[in-house]
Amino acid sequence: MTDAPDTVPPPPKTSWFLADKALAALAFAIAAFCLLPHVSVLIAALTSDTETLRHLAGSVLGTYSVNTLALVVIVGFFTFLIGTGAAWLVTMTDFPGRRVLEIALVVPLAFPAYVLAYAYTHVLDHPGVVQTLLRDVTGWGPRDYWFPEIRSLGGAAMMLTLVLYPYVYLLARAAFLGQSATTFLAARSLGKSPLYAFLTVSLPLARPAIAAGVLLAMMETIADFGTVSYFGVQTFATGIYNSWFSMADRGAAAQLSLGLLTFALLLAMLERSNRGRARFSNGKRQEVIARIPLQGAARYGAMILCGIPVVLGVIAPVVALSVMAVGSEQNLLSPRYVKFISNSLTLASVAAGVTVGVAILLGSFARLRGTRAAGTAQYVARIGYAVPGGVIAVGLMVPFAAFDNGLDALMRDTFGISTGLLFTGSIWLLVGAYMIRFLAAALGAYEGGIASVSRNIDAASRVLGQSSLGTIRRIHVPLLTPSLLTAALIVFVDVMKELPATLIMRPFNFDTLAVQAYRLASDERLNGAAVPSLLIGAIGLLPVILLCRQVARN
Repeated sequence: MTDAPDTVPPPPKTSWFLADKALAALAFAIAAFCLLPHVSVLIAALTSDTETLRHLAGSVLGTYSVNTLALVVIVGFFTFLIGTGAAWLVTMTDFPGRRVLEIALVVPLAFPAYVLAYAYTHVLDHPGVVQTLLRDVTGWGPRDYWFPEIRSLGGAAMMLTLVLYPYVYLLARAAFLGQSATTFLAARSLGKSPLYAFLTVSLPLARPAIAAGVLLAMMETIADFGTVSYFGVQTFATGIYNSWFSMADRGAAAQLSLGLLTFALLLAMLERSNRGRARFSNGKRQEVIARIPLQGAARYGAMILCGIPVVLGVIAPVVALSVMAVGSEQNLLSPRYVKFISNSLTLASVAAGVTVGVAILLGSFARLRGTRAAGTAQYVARIGYAVPGGVIAVGLMVPFAAFDNGLDALMRDTFGISTGLLFTGSIWLLVGAYMIRFLAAALGAYEGGIASVSRNIDAASRVLGQSSLGTIRRIHVPLLTPSLLTAALIVFVDVMKELPATLIMRPFNFDTLAVQAYRLASDERLNGAAVPSLLIGAIGLLPVILLCRQVARN
């Protein structure tokens, strides 16, 4: 008679039930918190006085609408051209410098558009280097020549295009890499040129991915505040900020936020509809497309076309900012700058950790449950990416400020003590705003990783006695470590660049590098603004390089 082998008894089914209920409660609570800003903006907009809005309607509301729409159209068009063209050239052709350029084309993601705006203003504005040199060489006066105005809608569109085209580039490149050579070679065998085969075969097959990238760039465009504010371009984003701070009218800010929220959600619905209709596929990749070696003028043309976005989006701004920083009076070793750096890193790190943790919970809940309610909770949590940071800030500040004021009044009347502001102006509410804003990016990275994990593993885990939370902790998280690190890097870079939500919601005397750069630039101290701007790019550069290596490895 032999002894029975040592076994670990599975947890009782009661613990399974409680763990599953806890996961469901957390998922629905997170979804409700993500929905709160949208509901809050809607209620505040509908219940507030419309006097300020009527005044704006007769003065600048039309300008807000036209400028916002024009920026979206211009940026969408040029990010499509640059991102798709560069992706096809580095993926389908071979020319000198291709390996360097395929990584360098992603680097502009590390820089926010307002940083480029500061650099190009210093170079191209009337007192800038270019126009000063032009007047010195020609002897012309200020009225003797015409020069494009950088502080304009066109200038803002250019800055946004230079930092947002990598969204299209990354998705288009991945789509081109995933295509089989069969259809492309069939077009070539019929005597068609590589360009014709690209336009009629490769481009249509990659259309869903390219459209998703363009729509992401459009949503980031309507969310931008720093660039349009500095260039004096009146959009809904600047109108929200001015209503909140300059006019101290939260109702008007909520009403403008509702208008911008409606536009953003229309773009989000367009993106989801585009993704939902993308049912065609090229199947499994049976044959790798051999890169077309470019000869003569074509090879140098490809180098120039792929190099221009890198030069304009990275090299030129960094050189300009470096020259400006040398002549500034900003001391990186001073306690103030150490505090700015510490605040920025703290917010970005905490927000990245919280956002990835929430993405794991929501993604796992939707995967393990597979119900319509779980899918709805995940979809509600994703729509924050389509909402500008200023709108989320207004949507959170209104209800939490009312709660803080109500609680403080109750405690004063009842106990004679003041509770102050428990939530409004706290770091955790700001982190919550970041989480809502960037949760979709983390969920996308999670879903990309979990798609390769067989559901049989989940079933085996449950058979062995693991609850939902146990499956997540012991199975999903270890298997998805690369994808989760990618998600954390994406959120970290986005939080480092985020400006409107930080301006509105940051605690008193809690400034970041982005806020310091914005404040100095608003005072026309561009040399000083160059220092925090360079730091933002330098800190964001390492995560972007790691992301590039991960993409190249995949």
